[in-house]
This record gives sequence, structure tokens and C-alpha cells, in this order.
Amino acid sequence: MSAKIAYDALIHPDRVHGSLYIDPAIFKDEMENIFHKGWVFVGHVSEVPNVGDFARRQIGRQPVLILHTPRDGVKLFLNRCTHRGNLLCTRARGNANSFTCPYHGWSFGIGGELRGMPMPGGMGEDFDKEGLSLAEVPRVGIHRGFIFASLAREGMSFDDYLGDAKILLDRAADLSPEGEVDLSAGWLKHRFKANWKMLPENNTDGYHVVTTHASLLRATGVADSLAFNDEKGDPSLIRDWGGGHTELDFAPRYRMMGMPFLWFGGTSPKKLPNYVAAMREAYGEDVANDRMMDGPPHAIIFPNLFLAELNITYFYPVSTNEVVQYYTPMLLKGAPEINARAIRQTEGAMGPGSFLLPEDACMAERNQLGLEAQYPEWLDLRRGMGREHVDAASGLLSSVVSDETTNRAFWRHYLSVMSEAA
Repeated sequence: MSAKIAYDALIHPDRVHGSLYIDPAIFKDEMENIFHKGWVFVGHVSEVPNVGDFARRQIGRQPVLILHTPRDGVKLFLNRCTHRGNLLCTRARGNANSFTCPYHGWSFGIGGELRGMPMPGGMGEDFDKEGLSLAEVPRVGIHRGFIFASLAREGMSFDDYLGDAKILLDRAADLSPEGEVDLSAGWLKHRFKANWKMLPENNTDGYHVVTTHASLLRATGVADSLAFNDEKGDPSLIRDWGGGHTELDFAPRYRMMGMPFLWFGGTSPKKLPNYVAAMREAYGEDVANDRMMDGPPHAIIFPNLFLAELNITYFYPVSTNEVVQYYTPMLLKGAPEINARAIRQTEGAMGPGSFLLPEDACMAERNQLGLEAQYPEWLDLRRGMGREHVDAASGLLSSVVSDETTNRAFWRHYLSVMSEAA
């Protein structure tokens, strides 16, 4: 039996040990305690709008199917034949009346029930078909269409898991005049040769932007702006929402500059007349104007969902040094003017020849190569520790945009989860 890992010896308030990114035993613990027993993002109801629709996903390293069932709506099942364990479905998504295992021909209905198999007489008189239906994922939670799941039958409730961070999902959905987002445009897939934790660490890290994304800043004409060269001149904040959920909040910057749609490339409201009118009709002029000023969230929902403004990102870990990440544009129902451009922005920011994703991927893989050296043993996380504060408006631990508050928040929650399970 392997020895239990003392995580409190590896995670300090101002530093973390490099072995957390390369130790296979730690990775095994993470899969069990974070990705299997905890809650993870798996998809969105807009991907399976009709009965028979399905989408293939992973919970940690476990293959699952999101199914729109005839009787119970959206349910999740393990993507595994209950006969000999064959992977049942290999298509990314589609619509089906049933699933038939290619190995021995066992057939399952869209509600997960075992329909039949070749030569059933050989199974014996006491054969119980119901006992061999697809294994159902025991807990599923849905908020504003975002689907989360846990493989544990008991544990933290879905509401407690999301906590106040459900506001971040609300902010995304409330940019739609209909109050709903649509994630059915399709997913870009990227495989990183890096540890999964580098993704949530990086995605709400404001410190790397001016260096890693210098080419993007030059191309967009903001490389010399006050916001990117003097942290004191940028009112943007990073926030710890608790539970490992973190945010890089640009809304204070947008409000300081006094221009709506800065989150949308600074487009003039005059170029989006139908969207502006629909938002004001749906929510009233004042609320609509506030939402169009503040824009979508830039936030992590622990452990694997990134609300990347007008993109949605999720990932699943493969090994200590490999992770697969998916991106899709966050389309807003009732907002075709926004959506057409959002798709183009996703291609420009997240595609293989884009600015953002290749630069972040390169840094993640370089980090992994450096960590394999193992010495020095510790990674420093002290930036901004002396100036964190509880923000009066939100009541959340916050700091300036270039501080490492969000990374420390991630590791505090990680330590809590891993120590509790030890």
C-alpha cells in the first residue's frame, strides 16, 4: 500500500513544491479526489436540445455520455458497455435512438436501458436486464444550462460547490436578451504537453499578459497603454470567490474608460443596434447598459471550466504531463450580431494559428520541461501578498490585476480538498 502524501508539506501560503506537477502518485490522488469525487464541468444543455441528442465527454479519466433522454431530460451515463466494458460510443456528438456495442452487439436505449443482445437465451432464466443498464453518473447539477457532474454518490452539494461563484455563470447568461447562452457551435481541441493545473493557474493570471502576449498587445494597439505598463493605473481586480473559483475582473477598467463594448473590441453601440435594443427591452435601459458596459466574466470555476469572456473552455487531464483542452464560442441567444463576430474572434484567439492559445500553450509546455529538472524544488507565489484586501463592493479577497491572489486561492482550495481526502 502506497504511503499517503502530506500535501501540507508541499503547499505553503507563498510557495508550492514542484513535485505537484510531475509526481504520478499525486496525479492519481487528484483524479480520485478532485475529478471523480468532486464536481466538474461536463457540458451545456444547448448541446443536447432534442430527445436522442448525445455528447461524448470525460469526467477525469472516465468516459461519459450526456444524453437527452425521453423521460428524464438530460442525464449522464458511463460510456461503457455493461457486458465486457467496451467503449460504447466513439462519436463526439449526434442523435441516436440506441447505442449498439460493436463487440458483442448488446444494444442500449437512449434512456440507458439494456434493450437486448444476440442469442439472449444463453444468458439463463434468471438474467436481469435492468441490472445491466448503462451505469448512471450519480449526481448531476445544472445552473443556467451549464452541466456539472460528480461520480461520488455522496459529498458536497452542488449549491455548496458553486457557492457565490454561480454569479459568474449568471453574468455570462445575462448578456443574452433571452437569458441563455448556446454552446452548440462546435469545439476546438488542443492537446498540451503540460500538467493540468497550469491551465487554471494561467487563465486568471494577469501578470503574464504583458510578456507572454506582447505580440497580441502590439497588434491590437494597446501595448503602450497605461493599463499594461503601470499596474496602479489599471483598476481591474483579481478575485478569490472561494472554493477554488477565481476571477480576473476587467469591468472596473471598462467603467473607468466609460465605453461600452470594450470587451467586444470597442465596437460602437451604433454597430449593434438590434442587440442593444433587445437588451434594453429585456432588462430595462439601466440594467442593460450596465451589462453591456461590464461584459462577460473572465473566470475559473474549479477545477476545469474557464469562462473566457466570449469563449468557453474546459479540459480533462490525461497524465502528469498531458492535458486536453476544448474551446467554443459562447453564443448569446437572441444576439446574432454578437454571435457572428464571436465565432470569428474564437478562431482568431484560440485557433492553431491564433495569438492567445499558442502563446499560452508554449509557456505551459516550457514550464513542464523546466519542472522536470526538479531543482530548485519550490515555485514562488508571493507576489502581492502584502496588498490583498477585501473589496468593499463584492466582499471578496481581491488585489491588483498583476498579483498572484488567484493562484494562491487555487492552491488553498486544492490543499483543502486533498488534505481532507488523505
